[in-house]
Amino acid sequence: MLAIVLSILLAPLAAFALVIFFGRWLPRGGDWVSLIAIWGGLGLSLYLFFARILVAYNPTFLENFSFDWLVWGDYRLTVGIALDNMAVMMLVVVTLVSAVVHLFSIGYMKGDPRYSQFFAYLSFFSFSMLGLVLADNLLVIYAFWELVGLSSYLLIGFWYEKDSASDAGKKAFITNRVGDAGMLVGILLVFTVLGTMNLREITEGVAAGKLSGGLLTTAGICLFLGAVGKSAQFPLHVWLPDAMEGPTPVSALIHAATMVAAGVYLTARIFVILTVDASLVIAYVGGFTAIFAATIAVAQNDIKRVLAYSTVSQLGYMVMALGVGAYTAGFFHLVTHAMFKACLFLGSGSVIHALHHALHHAGSHADAQDLRNMGGLRKRMPLTFWTFLIATVALSGVPLTSGFISKDAILGGTLAFVMEHPVHWPLALFGFCAAALTAFYMFRLVYLAFAGTFRGSPQAESHLRESPAVITAPLIILSTLCFFAFFTLPALNPTTPEGGWFAHLFPNPPRAYETALSGEHAAVAGHGAEAATESLHHTAHNAAMLISILVAGLGIWIATLGYYWKRISPAYWQTRFGVLYRGMFHKWWSDEIYDATVIKGTLGFSRLLAWFDLRGIDGVVNGSAWLTRWASVVQGWFDLRVVDGLVNRAAWFVGVWGKFVRRFQSGQIQRYIFYSLLVVGIVVVLNWFGGLR
Repeated sequence: MLAIVLSILLAPLAAFALVIFFGRWLPRGGDWVSLIAIWGGLGLSLYLFFARILVAYNPTFLENFSFDWLVWGDYRLTVGIALDNMAVMMLVVVTLVSAVVHLFSIGYMKGDPRYSQFFAYLSFFSFSMLGLVLADNLLVIYAFWELVGLSSYLLIGFWYEKDSASDAGKKAFITNRVGDAGMLVGILLVFTVLGTMNLREITEGVAAGKLSGGLLTTAGICLFLGAVGKSAQFPLHVWLPDAMEGPTPVSALIHAATMVAAGVYLTARIFVILTVDASLVIAYVGGFTAIFAATIAVAQNDIKRVLAYSTVSQLGYMVMALGVGAYTAGFFHLVTHAMFKACLFLGSGSVIHALHHALHHAGSHADAQDLRNMGGLRKRMPLTFWTFLIATVALSGVPLTSGFISKDAILGGTLAFVMEHPVHWPLALFGFCAAALTAFYMFRLVYLAFAGTFRGSPQAESHLRESPAVITAPLIILSTLCFFAFFTLPALNPTTPEGGWFAHLFPNPPRAYETALSGEHAAVAGHGAEAATESLHHTAHNAAMLISILVAGLGIWIATLGYYWKRISPAYWQTRFGVLYRGMFHKWWSDEIYDATVIKGTLGFSRLLAWFDLRGIDGVVNGSAWLTRWASVVQGWFDLRVVDGLVNRAAWFVGVWGKFVRRFQSGQIQRYIFYSLLVVGIVVVLNWFGGLR
């Protein structure tokens, strides 16, 4: 099995190395190398899924392959691969979405001057995400986490000739670093207390009480900050809509099952160690993000931006589900969402590809992504329309789709949590309002793009054609997976995942900090509590299902009245609620607020630091240099005038004295006798005068 797992992981890396270095000399730019690697990985992932998961049907399946990386003293840092049901499921999801994106890219990126480079980046992105999925400890997760960020930067800014694409890549990279910093703090906190980064050992340490209370809550929230960045949760959501500047296949890859799902996946991995307080923070962040992003999607006219904010909203659903304890529902929605959101993004790519081609032939410079330049595409692009409609129905939560049962499971779990804790009623409100808005903005998009008549020129309309098979084939594959039956076998219940293979393989795990009851009395009490909880969840599920159908129907009905039947005027309501509409259209001024506070604040602080560096630090350094220079000047003067002056004056005096004394050294004995007698005479005279005193 290890060989299979390593093949899945390393094949995209090998493809990346081969294509990035030799792609220009390979046939078709080496795209077939990346295709073989990722489609082969999909085949092996499906083998693991069917042979090891569905056949064994074991909820506790786990195989670990690890080795010592660093050893010092008694401590060993091990790294390795943890293969459990969640990892295998994510392998299938990631390789499936990545495989269809690779296939789609053959048609979409045809003719691009850096065609082979694009496929190399796709392979590197796939390798990074697969490594993150398979990692068995926080250190390896963090390493691949950063590789995902790097590869997404390369893909978002792939068309770096455009300033908007280059800026979007930098924005995504920098925004994610904020969340990653918090995640790193959480990892270091866990390691400092428990001395391990292995996920299983961390769970055991928390269960043993080695990490608990406020410290455990802090660690959980810090780790969640990484998810806030990667999964574009409020307030770090601003990078994801701008990521639309990358090629559309990149949007599908990032927004469907890979990068943005990484945050939810991490939160699911640490679910068992989350405290009540940390879970509440997670639930409210997710719930608010769901409704916040949904309101923005309502007013957008760019087809990809509508889907981008829809992704942010749906990720909020998943995060909220994990926060309220609906682990199975949150992970289930991650899987189903990957299918219909990838289909929607690739469908939008099919529309953009066809419309760009038509506008180019008509000599028009209109925006091929603006919904206001579309209309009537159903007749020209029937295959794209029907697959897009199926995915839209699934995202809107219409019965008989996978999106209905996964979203209903989240709403049911949230409602059950609110029924147990009524003070948290805003969470249920967030969920149901977001469900209504989701149905509205998605059917608004469908009607604007595919219904009515084409709003461009007749020349452009005459050149509209269905996309080639290499583009539409992935749409057919993904739209097929939008139906409930694939996820509810063998029960085939269209209203709940219960009784199906997914719910069986991914049950809600117990929290590590919870203390199990023991003894006969406790067992009876536990059985009673379990029965009461089951009854509560059943009631909540039925109520949530009814409400979700009603609110989704309401959203679809209003969109139909306004954009299909034209019974109400969207322009009238936009004017009537001008401030509200402008807020949604301008994304609640998120970028402007960040620009006025964080960006300008950071730039102002950096200018202050630059001034302090110039006037303060450099001033001290330059002042010290000035003082040192003048001290050396004074020292030089003192050395020259005083020290050297004394020495030179002494030498001069000795020289003068020597010249004076030299006069007495005549070499004549008579003069020596005369000088001797003169000295004796002077001494006698002086003594005589001294005696008189």
